[in-house]
Amino acid sequence: MLVVQLLRGALKHAGNRSAGFVRSHASSSTNGDRPKVLITGGLGQLGVGLAMSLRRRFGKNNVILSDIRKPPNNIYNNGPFIFSDILDYKNLREIVVNNNISWLVHYSAVLSAVGENNVALAKEVNITGLHNILDIATEHGLRVFVPSTIGAFGPSSPKDPTPDLCVQRPRTIYGVSKVHAELMGEYYHHRYGLDFRCLRYPGIISADSQPGGGTTDYAVQIFHAAVKIGHFECNLRSNTQLPMMYIDDCVRATLEFLEAPADALISRTYNINAMSFTPQDLTHEIQKVLPDLKVTYNVDPVRQGIADDWPKALEDSAARQDWGWKHKYDLPEMVQAMLTHITLGNKLARDF
Repeated sequence: MLVVQLLRGALKHAGNRSAGFVRSHASSSTNGDRPKVLITGGLGQLGVGLAMSLRRRFGKNNVILSDIRKPPNNIYNNGPFIFSDILDYKNLREIVVNNNISWLVHYSAVLSAVGENNVALAKEVNITGLHNILDIATEHGLRVFVPSTIGAFGPSSPKDPTPDLCVQRPRTIYGVSKVHAELMGEYYHHRYGLDFRCLRYPGIISADSQPGGGTTDYAVQIFHAAVKIGHFECNLRSNTQLPMMYIDDCVRATLEFLEAPADALISRTYNINAMSFTPQDLTHEIQKVLPDLKVTYNVDPVRQGIADDWPKALEDSAARQDWGWKHKYDLPEMVQAMLTHITLGNKLARDF
């Protein structure tokens, strides 16, 4: 009955709804051409979903996933995949040239909680790797997308909502590296003409990938625990409000932003927002479908400290005005979609 109930809800929702650089040449994806896209860090939470959308839009062989890890068979067999280490400048440059890349989506990063446990690694990946990406993108006239985050704001930033332009003084290496990425990308745009584009993502919620060490991971983990064992231990306080977004909205926003005409972009870095909620809010919404779910709290002081410095909501009117951003999933629709995907996925796994 749970599967039938969730499918009906999902169907209802679907029905409603540097020295020596010259200025970059125009991206080869303009004038109606299909871009050739490289996604770094492609096996993370966002890369696979974005690759699927881009492949539907531009063709399977025009989108290359890359990572330093071996992909699962279903990803390897679903389209081009190559090894790429963003810290290896020569290798990355060869990939861009040999594959005639025109768009580069840079998802490789060490996330917030993991970064605090390994600052040296976070600096190397998030800052040195970014420099390689920007230099190569500028040299070859690429359109480059680098995500930022709610972690780019700090305790002195306005919290509810947080505007696009305000004080940014993050206290994590992840946040510092993302502010650095925003400013470096905008500098390269103004100095060299690089077509740099950046979205500040909220916490992203997806059923298809495992959390990667971020502070908002609880909002993914709770769904798997709710379906599998009926109990979840949350590492944030019950009243911790953070901005969140369902993966489908995130992927669509990224694709729409990548395709937006350059002259429509008043800025090169935008907030995007969908919903904000607390662990308690999310628990109550899940309990409408799974009333036996029990949630307890064992607060992680590191993650809680990070969350306390972050926005409660993002103000995103500029994105909505400049390139037409509009989210589709609020909390009830997101919960319905997540439980549908996880329940059906578990059923298929058992049947197999």
